[in-house]
Amino acid sequence: MTRNLLTSVFIFAAVAASAQTDTLQGNKLDEVIVTANKYPQKQSTTGKVITVINKDQIEKSSGKTLSQLLNEQAGVTINGALNNAGAVQTVYVRGAASGRTLILLDGIPVNDPSMINNEFDLNLFSIDNIDRIEICKGAQSTLYGSDAIAGVINIITVSQDVTKPVNVKATLSEGSLGTFKGNFQVYGKKDKFTYSVRHARLFTNGFSSAYDSTGNKNFDKDGYDGNVTNAQVLFQASKSLSLKSFMMYSRYRADIDARIFADEKDYTIDNSNFTGGAGFNYKKGIVTLNGTYQYSELKRNYFNDSIFKTSIIFEDNKYFGKTQFVELYAGLKLAKPFTLLAGADYRFSSYNNGYASISMFGPYNSITRDTSLTQKAVYASVSYLGLNSKLNVELGGRVNKHSRYGSNATYTFNPSYEISNNIRVFGSVASGFKAPTLYQLSINDALKPEKSVSYEGGIQFNNKKINTRAVFFNRKINNGIDYNYISFQYFNYVKQVVDGLELEATVKPVKQLTLSANYTWISSQETTQNRITNKDTVNYGYSLRRPAHTVNANIGWQPIDQLYFSISGKYVGDRHDIGGYKKADVLLDRYFITGAHAGFTLNEHVKFFADGQNIFGKKFFDVRGYNSIPALFNGGVVLSW
Repeated sequence: MTRNLLTSVFIFAAVAASAQTDTLQGNKLDEVIVTANKYPQKQSTTGKVITVINKDQIEKSSGKTLSQLLNEQAGVTINGALNNAGAVQTVYVRGAASGRTLILLDGIPVNDPSMINNEFDLNLFSIDNIDRIEICKGAQSTLYGSDAIAGVINIITVSQDVTKPVNVKATLSEGSLGTFKGNFQVYGKKDKFTYSVRHARLFTNGFSSAYDSTGNKNFDKDGYDGNVTNAQVLFQASKSLSLKSFMMYSRYRADIDARIFADEKDYTIDNSNFTGGAGFNYKKGIVTLNGTYQYSELKRNYFNDSIFKTSIIFEDNKYFGKTQFVELYAGLKLAKPFTLLAGADYRFSSYNNGYASISMFGPYNSITRDTSLTQKAVYASVSYLGLNSKLNVELGGRVNKHSRYGSNATYTFNPSYEISNNIRVFGSVASGFKAPTLYQLSINDALKPEKSVSYEGGIQFNNKKINTRAVFFNRKINNGIDYNYISFQYFNYVKQVVDGLELEATVKPVKQLTLSANYTWISSQETTQNRITNKDTVNYGYSLRRPAHTVNANIGWQPIDQLYFSISGKYVGDRHDIGGYKKADVLLDRYFITGAHAGFTLNEHVKFFADGQNIFGKKFFDVRGYNSIPALFNGGVVLSW
């Protein structure tokens, strides 16, 4: 393993000297962020590890999905991002398992209580409806509550730089596999009102989700058709008070296959989400007050009418989930070096499920009636900024009360120090937790929250031409939640220890050229159920589907203001996947794929772009038994006025 680590570090160093990752171009230390402490601040005034993907970088990734864009970031693996459209998108941040990274929509948690791990389906977002993304890594449960064990991903849809009353923007593109992408936006600012309305559609004929290992079974293509609409209205009622309302409606239908290596010609998933709410911001003098209410409904239906018969002749599996979130928090600038943040939130989750099937064993029906839980929490943090603004220290805590298991608490200690104008060191000790989900509690109502403690330390350097960051982290989980396939119960018994290293570098040797890369190394040790015997517990020196070594790199060249080119590379090292019931895990081969992008600005109203992924057609697998993307190309135009 040491030799592989050294090899990857040398690869990273070589690539960083001659390559650039689009998503790192705007990752400057003075970027204004909101996710670190729930209020706007310069990135250089926090010791938290924040990656910012700005609007320009998102526009240069228009040929990708949100999952594919996130999959290029240091410490982030989205398993399924490079599979067929509509595939399950599993978020792994810093080696943590599914459901241990909290997804935020404009700073508000979103999740699906009908999912086993409470995770949110990233297929329900469109990259064209996103203005900015902030990834805050490390345990963030003190400010954001359950599920933020490995970090939070804040997907921001509100535009910050609107000045004209009416702006119109449209994006149209076509590409491989009969793929069509379209986006239409209207937004503006008039007197006291700021508004935006966006709609995006993605359609593709796709390719077979399942892999035909024989090559002669004529697996059919699995298509995808999705739409996303969101809208926001902001009213500046007075100099101090602003009011907002927002909504997002997403729905997609995707063809899916029976299982690994097995085709299914009439099996579909129909997934939808509605999220809406309102809030306010009051700011006067040293006090800032924020309040938000959000309501969400999620529907998911797996349907197999089975003209094409496998072991399942008919299946209709319907899920309905509902969440409500209320939060009130205040920021208070105390004596000059201190800032206090204090708040409270309330979360409600419920779901039900109806299942009907006919198989070779006969008909089967089951109903899970409405089941629900609530969480209440209070939290606070104090930030100190002193020694001529060189030293920043954050100390915080949260107390969470759960309607099923009782109470638990978390803490955060996060210092950072600016050694010079170019160098900053930082560190943190923070605890996190994941509350057991409704599904897990329906099987074992004695479950307790999964708890973790994370440590990290790092250094960052930046000047006009170079921006680098190195972070080492360690996370321990002692009572993780997992499933026993013999007793068919969830238990608190999993242990996980993860050590990791993240290296990021961006170099701009001349005005026209930007070079950067990121490298992630993860070493994971897990004590969990023996996957061969399903009886005893054993130690595994890896985590499933999470590679030990990952490198992302890209060269960006802009010879003239109107023309931009980039070429990217992604290396993913060896990782294991499940080999089957009571079978040894299977090692998946490492791979390297290449992408390219070009953009040409005709004038202020018209831009053209072309994009390619896996341009050399490398055959690889991120999930055993399922195909990953072939060579994909698309091109289009962006119209704005």
